[in-house]
Amino acid sequence: MGEVAVGSRHRHAVRDAAGRVETAEVELTYATVHVLPPIGKGKRYPALDLTILHAREPDPPDTRPRIDWKLATDLPVADTAAAVEKLHWYSMRWRIEEFHKILKSGCKVEAARLRTAERLVKLIAVLCIVGWRVFWLRMMNRVVLDAEPGVALTGLETALLDRLVPDRRPNPFGHPGPGLLRPEGRPSRRLARPRRGPAARRRRPVARHGAPDRYRSRRDPRPWRCG
Repeated sequence: MGEVAVGSRHRHAVRDAAGRVETAEVELTYATVHVLPPIGKGKRYPALDLTILHAREPDPPDTRPRIDWKLATDLPVADTAAAVEKLHWYSMRWRIEEFHKILKSGCKVEAARLRTAERLVKLIAVLCIVGWRVFWLRMMNRVVLDAEPGVALTGLETALLDRLVPDRRPNPFGHPGPGLLRPEGRPSRRLARPRRGPAARRRRPVARHGAPDRYRSRRDPRPWRCG
């Protein structure tokens, strides 16, 4: 790519280490290359025409690492506008990862026990709509911290959420951790956990009547008894 002339200069918004947004100016170059399959696999894999894009800042900034992106795509890149479009898609990669995290961890799409591809496609289509709404709420919360629920939810959706996810009871101990008492007033199970450490070593079990004393040391001169 060093022999390819710079196609254009593009300005892109980035964040530094402190989270501040600033504008970075990168030099964008792109070229099309013909990639052959590995030796011995030409019958299984065809040759590809790929476009290599290289975006690099000419001068390194002081507040963050220099942008030096090298991308390869099989999509057509006929002009500079198409190259900038692919560069913009690459800059959204972390948000795409967050959206996939919402689908996997929040919507539990991988936990579905569906046996046909048709049912799985329908489920993913519905969960994509739900995941996009959750992702949009997350991004809105980063920009507007005190926004009203009506900005993102309708009155019916707010009522359903209040019904499905009721407010938790206040903790009598005043800290956000789990309380030591259950809602019914019974003590939690973790209060009955045995203490661990040198002061709480378990006692050796005593041999029952009629069973051999298996817990006696082999060096004990006393004879073995059964019963």
